[in-house]
Amino acid sequence: MLKSIALDQLRLGMYIHSIPGGWISHPFRRKSFKVETLEDLQTLRDCPIDAITINTAKGRDVTREELEEDDADQDAPAAPPADAANRNPASRTDTAIERERAQRIISSSKSTVLHMFSEARMGKAIDVKDAAELVTEITASVSRNADALISLARLKTTDDYTYLHSVAVCAMMISLANQLGMTPQQTKQAGMAGLLHDVGKMAVPLDILNKPAKLTEEEFASVRMHTVQGHGILQQIEGIGEVALDVSLHHHEKIDGSGYPFNLKADSISIMAKMGAVCDVYDAITSNRPYKAGWDPARSIRHMAASAGHFDPITMQAFVKAIGIYPTGSCVMLQSGRLGVVVDQRPDQLLTPRVKVFYSTANRMPLESEIIDLAHSSDKITAYADPAKWGIGNLPGIELL
Repeated sequence: MLKSIALDQLRLGMYIHSIPGGWISHPFRRKSFKVETLEDLQTLRDCPIDAITINTAKGRDVTREELEEDDADQDAPAAPPADAANRNPASRTDTAIERERAQRIISSSKSTVLHMFSEARMGKAIDVKDAAELVTEITASVSRNADALISLARLKTTDDYTYLHSVAVCAMMISLANQLGMTPQQTKQAGMAGLLHDVGKMAVPLDILNKPAKLTEEEFASVRMHTVQGHGILQQIEGIGEVALDVSLHHHEKIDGSGYPFNLKADSISIMAKMGAVCDVYDAITSNRPYKAGWDPARSIRHMAASAGHFDPITMQAFVKAIGIYPTGSCVMLQSGRLGVVVDQRPDQLLTPRVKVFYSTANRMPLESEIIDLAHSSDKITAYADPAKWGIGNLPGIELL
């Protein structure tokens, strides 16, 4: 069946029947093909056309939920541009409400994840049903409001790093899969892979994992083996799926071939493993560890974007869109000279998040904390800020909201 869809409805797995216009409108030699790579998907979305024709008999169709959302948008009465710009997406749960739900999910996930990892450490098989139920809960939370659970999972202590890192990477893999237009089944597989990607660390001695000093070459070699060991652990689980096996083994590969365990290069690394690499590193460097304090999310994004040869560029771009230009927890400078911490953001207004202001750079003095919605303020973000430059240690926590 032929169907005309808007470009923003285009997803991986759809079969393009025809692209309107000639070569000036798009760079493809063929007008009929299946969208199987992120590069082709992004190129098509960037084309100067309004709609495209797909063949649902040869590829993926638009889901009913997506059509209902489009119909709702078309039936809704027109609003002034300013109101439209400041409106939250109808399907997005309020962040404060979802944060309460997310906190319950995080609390209940602790026993599940620690039990799974304890079983793995003792050489026993992991119950994939427990993992699947947790992935389902996390997926539901991310679908309601991705920022809520991800921002809370970032607030780790050294003691709960193991299980919260797994939960955080699971949530980010799900959010990134949604951003990339993956199917619900692919998204579920991405979440499972994120939850279990580091299970191989259960084979690494605890004194090495928790060592506050620099690792010796022998100790680092032991840590690097966790990808192979994790793959071996997951192979013993019936019904685990190829995606989880792939990500556990390859999430430390780099596109320039300098990663481990096999020095694979870009074309040899799957999209899921590329996603796992981005999510794993982001959560690791924003978390407090025995050997270093976590970085501010903004600094982490800048560092990762500048790490040439490590991450797949298209996957990295999609990740930034998924977590926001100013990720929750980022320290920012406002035009007024105040420093603030991003405490909430809207997917449709990434430049105007809600910010908790707490410091005046003009007077070099703390301010009484105040939350400002930049979508309704004359103030605006001018740049990321380094709190250390102003002698500030711990930033006001989003957990206090």
